[in-house]
Amino acid sequence: MPESAARPPRRVASVIRLRPEQEENYRELHRNVPRPVLATLSRAHITNYSIFLRDHTLFSYYEYTGDDYEADMAAIADDPDTRRWWMLTDPCQQPLDTAGPGERWADGEEVFHLD
Repeated sequence: MPESAARPPRRVASVIRLRPEQEENYRELHRNVPRPVLATLSRAHITNYSIFLRDHTLFSYYEYTGDDYEADMAAIADDPDTRRWWMLTDPCQQPLDTAGPGERWADGEEVFHLD
C-alpha cells in the first residue's frame, strides 16, 4: 500500500482509578519502565503512548499501527516481562465500578477527533 494511502492509526483510550496511597509508587515505577516492556509495546505496534493522571483517575492513550490488534494485544499479555511489570502496577490500580468482569483498564469511546 503506498504510504499516502496508508490507513490512519487506531486511537485507543482507557481509564482506571489510581489508589491514592499508591500514587507515589506508581509515579516511581513509571519513571523507569523496563526496556523489555517498552520493546514489547513497540513490537506490538503501539505508538504515541501516554498516561495522564487527574483526581486519582489514570487516562491512557495510544495509537495502534498494526494489522491484527487482537493478536498484538495477546502477544503483550503473553510476554513474561510485561506480566512481571503488571504484577508491580496492578496493585496500584482499581478498575472503575462500570468495568466489566475481568476488565481492568476500561475502554473509552471516542466522541470527537480533530486532525
